[in-house]
Amino acid sequence: MKNVLLIIGIIFCLQPSFAQKKSAFQDGEWFKFEMSYSGFLKAGNATLSVDETTLQGKPVYHVTGKGWTTGAIKWFFKVKDRYESYFDKNTGVPYKFIRKIDEGGHTKDIEINFDQIKREAIVENKKNKTTNTFTTEQDVQDMVSAFYYLRNNYETNNIKEGDVVELDMFFDEENFGFKLKFLGRETVDTEFGKIKTLRFRPYVMAGRVFKEQESLTLWVSADENKIPLKIKADLAVGSLRADLVEFKGLKHYFPIQFD
Repeated sequence: MKNVLLIIGIIFCLQPSFAQKKSAFQDGEWFKFEMSYSGFLKAGNATLSVDETTLQGKPVYHVTGKGWTTGAIKWFFKVKDRYESYFDKNTGVPYKFIRKIDEGGHTKDIEINFDQIKREAIVENKKNKTTNTFTTEQDVQDMVSAFYYLRNNYETNNIKEGDVVELDMFFDEENFGFKLKFLGRETVDTEFGKIKTLRFRPYVMAGRVFKEQESLTLWVSADENKIPLKIKADLAVGSLRADLVEFKGLKHYFPIQFD
């Protein structure tokens, strides 16, 4: 259950071919995910919400992600995570990222301010009372902003099975390149009905959290909304699954098959 929102955020970070197209989301969009451990034990919930606001006079989207344990798991491993991203409404690049977590007593309270012109990330560790500046890649994304940026710009019509895509990200105090492979198109059964999806497999670091480099599989709706629908992760111990159980505020029609 550790880093639930980290898993959700990272696995939707794709670097495809870009094309100008209409926005995939809007102010007021909201998702709720239900997490389960090893296929049967309810582990917790996570939400993502979008609001329009301004930051230092610039119009931005403010996305808030929350994750928390529920049921029996919270009695021996309590998680309460909060992630926030402020990114430009027009370009999609982030200006501020906040990570405030408590995972079984392991806590972090980090705020990152991005200077996209200087290609710098100013990282304030509020827990340790330190501030450091790091060089970043051009138009670098944070863990949350990347998902929304790519929903607006990801051209999925021409991708082919086996294509590998990449993304430059900055997280905590580190630049890293993220790679992901397109596995194909699939119609999946959900509690909403049958939905056409795009299926991906990201490359992750095997070891403490993930069992292998190809331990994650994710499904995204194959429509103009590009909704995250399902995630499966093989962990070093057990497995984790996330399913979308509620949503509201979608900008586009959401095609569902009921037969």
